[in-house]
Amino acid sequence: MIVVTGGSGFIGSHVVDKLKEAGHEVRVFDVTPPKQSDVEFVKGDITNIDDLKSALKDVEAVYHLAAVSNVNSAFENPLMNNNLNIMGTANVLEAVRQTNVKRMLFASTVWVYGACRDEQVYEGSPFYMPGAGHVYTSSKIAGELLCHDYQKLYGTDFTVFRYGIPYGPRARGATVLPIFVEKAMKGEPLTIQGDGLQHREFIYVEDLADGNVAGLKDAGKNQTYNLCGDEPVTIKEMAETVRKLFDNKVDIIYQEARPGDFKGKLISNRKAKAELGWKPKVSFEEGVRRYIQWLKENKT
Repeated sequence: MIVVTGGSGFIGSHVVDKLKEAGHEVRVFDVTPPKQSDVEFVKGDITNIDDLKSALKDVEAVYHLAAVSNVNSAFENPLMNNNLNIMGTANVLEAVRQTNVKRMLFASTVWVYGACRDEQVYEGSPFYMPGAGHVYTSSKIAGELLCHDYQKLYGTDFTVFRYGIPYGPRARGATVLPIFVEKAMKGEPLTIQGDGLQHREFIYVEDLADGNVAGLKDAGKNQTYNLCGDEPVTIKEMAETVRKLFDNKVDIIYQEARPGDFKGKLISNRKAKAELGWKPKVSFEEGVRRYIQWLKENKT
């Protein structure tokens, strides 16, 4: 049995799908029911360790995805961000320790590279603490540090995934691509904060979920992996891709940059390719095309 905290969410629901496809029994631990009707569901809160300990009985591994994932929400409510992303992760690790779960697989983010001085980064790039720049970034770094500390002190094995920027079916409406697509569907202009040259290694969500499953291999024990696309995409290029897929019928406008925005780094995913046999398969434009089609088919 494998537990997925946050398994009802955007990424979590796809991880559940891929785990099931790989033949695993899955239990979703979340505050809302899962997308799938054929998985076990335990309603609970990661800030309640008793909820977690109850859900982790007789479990082989835990994917910990429950978190504040919207950086704007983290900025507006830093205490909520810290409580869920830091204390929530500490609770999961402690519950894993007390219930003797074999491994905790932790969803971190490439945003942590905002704390690195180098422009080209990989899993071993050192953090420069004054450079973190955002409470969301710091909370994810803290979660990673806790994973390492629990392994060293208590023998609790882990795998850390630093996610690229996910997109695709079931995406949260508050992220940039869904916002762009929603605006384009209404014929409204696409708004870019800043110059649009901030870039991301976007990753199609099904490719990301495949990487999560690959991380269960023995090679992934006590390792960190970047699960991101092969090439950086600027926000401007994203807007232009959406505009192209809507027959160039929408405009692009620019506004003031948001505070603490991650400008982007050149992030290597070579380690995941070499050790896990994983690689992204869906190009950015094809992924956007698939997302638009899914949205049109599921829009109520």
